[in-house]
Amino acid sequence: MKTLCVAAVQMISGESVEDNLTQAYKLLKEAAGRGAQLILLPENFAHFSDKGSFSAAEPFCANHKANADRQPIQHALQSWAAELGIWLVAGAVPLLERPDGTATEGRRSRSACLLFDDRGVLQARYDKMHLFDVDVEDSAGSYRESASIEPGDEPCVATLPWGVLGLSICFDLRFPELYRQLAMNGAEIFVVPAAFTHTTGKAHWMTLLRARAIENGCFVIAANQGGIHSEKRRTWGHSAIIDPWGEILAEAGEGEAIITATLDAGRLAKVRQQMPLLSMRRLGI
Repeated sequence: MKTLCVAAVQMISGESVEDNLTQAYKLLKEAAGRGAQLILLPENFAHFSDKGSFSAAEPFCANHKANADRQPIQHALQSWAAELGIWLVAGAVPLLERPDGTATEGRRSRSACLLFDDRGVLQARYDKMHLFDVDVEDSAGSYRESASIEPGDEPCVATLPWGVLGLSICFDLRFPELYRQLAMNGAEIFVVPAAFTHTTGKAHWMTLLRARAIENGCFVIAANQGGIHSEKRRTWGHSAIIDPWGEILAEAGEGEAIITATLDAGRLAKVRQQMPLLSMRRLGI
């Protein structure tokens, strides 16, 4: 791994794709101006609705220039990455097709984390594997992501100029076996775009982030939604950047925010040398 400057962008997205994209670009431009080379947007950054994001879902643009009319979210991401000269991780984009090009079924979309390089070229796609089908003691009371989202089934790592990135989304954070597999596949940095609820975030968000960093000896970049979206939906915020020892390098509060930090390659090497957890495990997972 090589040392790099990263940023996590925290938003309070709503139902208007146009408004959300306008605000995302503003925040990305500011983050790039601070020197960030790799920037993470939160889950649902382009469309956040109590009814899910199927209405905003787009055809997947795999290996060509996205169409601004048919694929406004992907077109914007490609353009921003190229214009700002950044590697961009787009929290979760609702897509109407699976990675193999087949269509999703039953009015469900895929929630995809997309990685674009500094030319605006798509380098990786990860489809959220673990869906938020839970009961929570908050204004919503119950969440059933599977009603509008089709789960993915493949972990994803991607090689950047600075090292290997492991992709995940929100509720994945509660499944440590996914992150162990990413680490065993070479990941040195985990990204966690999220929309953790205020209730679950207050209880578990930072504990889970630090645990995933510590148990795998990896950096973690986590970008959360951070405010009131509707009468039923409030998110926790507190986006964070964490080192392999579990030290919090940067943390936001609630509301819109940009946090940045430098990921020190020497720090990663030292932690992994002193505590080589990945090679010491006994269960083979």
